[in-house]
Amino acid sequence: MPMNRTLLKKTIFLLTAGFCVSALAYQPEGKVECIAPADPGGGWDFTCRNAGKVLEELDLVPNSVQTINMAGAGGGVAYAHTVSKRSGEEDLLIAASTSTITRLAQEQFPGMNADMVNWIGTIGADYGVLAVSKESPYNTLPELMEALKHDPKAVKFAGGSSKGGWDHLKLLIAAKEAGVSQLPKISYLSYNNGTDAITQVVGGHVDAFTGDISEARGFMESGDLKVLAVLSDEHLPGKFSNIPTAKEQGINAIGANWRGFYMPADISDEAKKYWVEAVDKLYESDQWKEVMTQSGLMPYHYSGAEFRELVTKQINDISSLSEELGVIK
Repeated sequence: MPMNRTLLKKTIFLLTAGFCVSALAYQPEGKVECIAPADPGGGWDFTCRNAGKVLEELDLVPNSVQTINMAGAGGGVAYAHTVSKRSGEEDLLIAASTSTITRLAQEQFPGMNADMVNWIGTIGADYGVLAVSKESPYNTLPELMEALKHDPKAVKFAGGSSKGGWDHLKLLIAAKEAGVSQLPKISYLSYNNGTDAITQVVGGHVDAFTGDISEARGFMESGDLKVLAVLSDEHLPGKFSNIPTAKEQGINAIGANWRGFYMPADISDEAKKYWVEAVDKLYESDQWKEVMTQSGLMPYHYSGAEFRELVTKQINDISSLSEELGVIK
């Protein structure tokens, strides 16, 4: 009698995953879930769906990775759900980014902190962009900022993070570097994800977008979105290489948004080790390098204890920056 295909796949997975298989070792056995703390579209959704696909291709999971969209509170709904309801679950990944720790730094997840989850690893950096619709009169970042200098409410911005979140902060960093005053008066509208925010800009309802290159990519390729600047030190690779940096336009603003994962508290050391190593393997794979090239992600990899140290440092830095820019008191 032919072996059941699911059973066969699990058997092959156990033999080829490359990890120690013993009575005590952890192996994902059933469905692996990845929570994207936003609606479909945007960076967190991108992280779950693309990383999940590569994990499957590398046989690092026995079956598929199911993406679960859980929007709300700039990632706060998913964070609270993980902390309060999913403790100890070892087949659950949650997409995270600099936006996640921005909200933690600003104490926007009431009663929760970074110690309540396990930080697994990063899989690249998504650089910020400032963009307008193809019909916009603004063709350079200095032109846009000049309008804000005359009137901080002259340009209405849309982003995929909450007010005060990372998309909002990137805009304020650029405006501050450009010499714009009255930063708190700049108009910023928050949407559940970057795709929704861009749709408002393309539709002519909002003037400009502040977000990440991976969110803008499809709208750039269709010609609907005009990217005025990328907030990186150098030009991005490949098809994004013609986008000017803010820095070369005289505005020294950098906005890297790392993408990665955390997991619930109270998982076993074996499970945490497995997933840290799995994310390492994903990041090093040719399949993920292709995803990075196609999406505009730049190299950026921290894992395990090193990643936890990065989270602590960035929370301290972003807390200070938020106070300086008037986002928090």
